[in-house]
Amino acid sequence: MSGYTSLGNLFLDQHMESRSINAENPTGEKGRGGMAASGLGPSRKGAPCLHDIPSGARVNLAAIEGPGIIRHIWITVPYKTTDADCFVLRDLVLRFYWDDETLPSVEVPLGDFFCCGFGRACMVNSLPIAVVPNRGLNCYFQMPFRKSARIELENQHKNPIPAFFYQVDYSLVEALPEDALYFHAQWRREKITQKGIDYTILDGVKGRGQYVGTYLALTTLERYWYGEGEVKFYLDGDREYPTICGTGTEDYFGGSWSFARQENGKTVEQQYCTPYLGYPYYSSHDTEHNLYHNDDTMPQRGFYRWHIEDPIAFSKDIRVTIQQIGVGYRGLFERQDDVASVAYWYQQLPHEPFPELPGVEDRWPR
Repeated sequence: MSGYTSLGNLFLDQHMESRSINAENPTGEKGRGGMAASGLGPSRKGAPCLHDIPSGARVNLAAIEGPGIIRHIWITVPYKTTDADCFVLRDLVLRFYWDDETLPSVEVPLGDFFCCGFGRACMVNSLPIAVVPNRGLNCYFQMPFRKSARIELENQHKNPIPAFFYQVDYSLVEALPEDALYFHAQWRREKITQKGIDYTILDGVKGRGQYVGTYLALTTLERYWYGEGEVKFYLDGDREYPTICGTGTEDYFGGSWSFARQENGKTVEQQYCTPYLGYPYYSSHDTEHNLYHNDDTMPQRGFYRWHIEDPIAFSKDIRVTIQQIGVGYRGLFERQDDVASVAYWYQQLPHEPFPELPGVEDRWPR
């Protein structure tokens, strides 16, 4: 297929034109990059970033006429706008629009989109998402569009963003296959889950497509092991019972036996990053606000699982949930925790409207 690249077909002529959008070339036009002047003279790093994005502002990062395929997105942003605040990565919102649609196909806080929940950056070493020092956010999901693509950033932070660096690398192609699907991603959160009721990762999706990934940002609010909850995929009319049901939370993310190892006589959880699944983030300390309370906090954990070699196909609809079940000295029990998630999938357009994104304060981590 023209325009779709992988390691196995890089030697084939893809019949495409390469383009890139950033602050040095905001339109991506051919031969128009790096034109702005600096104190060093013309075309010497004159516009490396966007400056002072006001609180409440919506900024178009990219507006592209198709057909084409977005190949790579890189973003970095200051962790804090002042010494007294943080959570910038949860306060900025990314939205993607395909083919002149008015409702976004992607609506996710900036950090969570790149598997960095809780307003904190962490190292992520996976195939489609990579986060490298220091807060270098990279996405390699291919995102085709037939007519147009628009990427928007909204600053819901209380202060202006002093510097926002980004680059969108894409290809213009002759045409897309008729069965090419569109990339989608959606963020959800329950600050306290309901006992005995599965947390919803994704629901309300209609049409044909395939589910390709999950990011889970879990703040445990109760003691004991948290990871017995099963991930369920309800496909094409499933109601009471799903077609696909896993065996536990750590199992879905590729681990086993509580990620445990013995260290100095204590059982500790092992973190890991692989191309398709990982546990890149753990913290039980608040280093930002310890002036106001003890720096010990409820444990926070971030996980990702990419269904790249094992996509979950659906032809009519899909719903994805995860149980909140733990185990302690008395056996299994229903838990209540703080759960946030990002679902990643491809589907036909048009898509159903997303649930309203929670307000900025309702997105802040504990």
